[in-house]
Amino acid sequence: MINAYAAKEAGGKLEKFEFDPGELGHDEVEINVEYCGVCHSDLSMWKNEWEMSEYPLVPGHEVAGTVGKVGEGVTKFKEGDRVGLGWTAGSCMSCSQCMSGDHNLCGESESTIIGRHGGFADKIRAKSSWVIAIPDSLDTAKVGPLFCAGVTVFNPIIQSGVKPTDKVAVVGIGGLGHLALQFLNAWGCDVTAFSTSPDKEEEIKDLGAHHFVNSRDEDDLKSVAGKFDFILVTVNADLPWDLYANALAPKGKLHLVGAAEKIELTVFPLLMGQRSLGGSIIGSPETQRQMLEFCGRHDITPMVDEFPMEQVNEALKFVEDGKARYRAVLKR
Repeated sequence: MINAYAAKEAGGKLEKFEFDPGELGHDEVEINVEYCGVCHSDLSMWKNEWEMSEYPLVPGHEVAGTVGKVGEGVTKFKEGDRVGLGWTAGSCMSCSQCMSGDHNLCGESESTIIGRHGGFADKIRAKSSWVIAIPDSLDTAKVGPLFCAGVTVFNPIIQSGVKPTDKVAVVGIGGLGHLALQFLNAWGCDVTAFSTSPDKEEEIKDLGAHHFVNSRDEDDLKSVAGKFDFILVTVNADLPWDLYANALAPKGKLHLVGAAEKIELTVFPLLMGQRSLGGSIIGSPETQRQMLEFCGRHDITPMVDEFPMEQVNEALKFVEDGKARYRAVLKR
């Protein structure tokens, strides 16, 4: 049996919940959960904001722990190995996306908390292909958020071909943005942070930004016109999109990982500057492995507030109220 915390209805209090996961699949790994991050996507699923939640719902998709059991067909893990799991728990492994290394784009991918129970529990299961070994250099207590927030901002650096010589910007310095600053600084880029919180400027520069722009100040936004090779937008707010597009250098890329409902852009500046607009979600298992190696090499970790698992409701409220600086993690 697996012991977890589940909501019985949208937005309902999470309560103790026990369930039988059945037989372990041939290619599955059962993870003993030690830590699990609390992500805004967990809040969205908990409240059924995306209208795809099934109850009882056990949230949690930023898992760090150790291997408890492996299926008969699993050869790359053994009991006791330190591993992690993010948003995706499986993919078909045979479609063109999986076969070309873009497993995160598989049309038959299985989410960790959609149609199955997540990591606010003592154990969780996933296909072995999506279970990622944690390098010895990384702290189990802090690594969980890297499997969602981390790879969400690391993957665009890879996919967009960002170079160490590039001038880059990060819009929104929260759970995603504070990791993006660290990645891009270690990548060798000249990094600018766009934030609505001038009081955080010193902390933001400590995280890796070389420059700061107050995104509530239109004159500040206009002052960086034509500057950036790459702008990563981590917020889901409605922004003055033309100003951000105009901040791109010729052939610059505006990349979204925040789920804004819609974007209104004047097309002509994109055409004249050969600028482009794109977006992405999470990353493949190999991208996650590369990200963890990069984090270990450059001592990159999320800043976390830790809660015991039994305070799961308090942790959800903490994140919902925007108090996390910058991620919340539950400890078993």
